Amino acid sequence: MTTILITGFGPFPGAPFNPTGPLVERLAKVKLPRTKIVTHIFETSYAAVDRDLPKLLKRTKPDAVLMFGLASRARIVRIETRAQNALAALPDATGRTPKHAAIAKGKAKAQPMALPSYLILQAVRKTGQRARLSRDAGQYLCNYLCWRATEAATGKNGPRLAAFVHVPLVAEKPVKTVKKKITLDDLVIAGTAALRVVAKTCHD
Repeated sequence: MTTILITGFGPFPGAPFNPTGPLVERLAKVKLPRTKIVTHIFETSYAAVDRDLPKLLKRTKPDAVLMFGLASRARIVRIETRAQNALAALPDATGRTPKHAAIAKGKAKAQPMALPSYLILQAVRKTGQRARLSRDAGQYLCNYLCWRATEAATGKNGPRLAAFVHVPLVAEKPVKTVKKKITLDDLVIAGTAALRVVAKTCHD
C-alpha cells in the first residue's frame, strides 16, 4: 500500500479565498488502487509548516507528498522543479515576517525537488489544462514548504517524492462568463492527473 500526503494552504493576506483547500478536499475522495490518501491544509504561516510537516511525516510515513499552492497572478498550472533558499519580507497569515533572506544559512541557493516533473506536466496537459514547468516557486510560504518537504525527501526515512503544483486563482463560486475561465472543477481534474502520476511512480 502506497501512502500519499496531499496538502494545501488556507487563506493569506491578499487571498481571502484559497482554492487549494477545497481542491485538496476533493482529491481526498479520489480512489486509486493500492493507495492511501492523507490530506492536510496548512495555515499559511511559517510556524504551521515547521510544526505540522514533521508531525505529518512521522505519523503517516508517506511515500510521496503532493503539495498544492496558490499563485494569484498565474494564468496556468505550474509544476515546480526547484525550491529556492530564499525568503521574502512578506507577512504570513499570522503577521509574522521573516527576519532572514535565506531559509537555510550556508546552504545552496536552490535544491531540485524529487518528482517526476515531465510526467506530471504531460498528464496535466492531457486533461486540456495549460501547464508548464517552473524553476522558481517564489519566496513565500509555497516555496518554504517546497524547501522543507524536499529536505525531508532527501533525508533518511523521508518520502520518496515531493511534488509541488501551483494553481491559478479561481472563483469561489461558479460564474457564467462569455470567456471561459479556469474553474475549481478544472483544478480537480488537473490535480487528479498529477495524483495518478505520483501514485504510479511510487508503485513502479
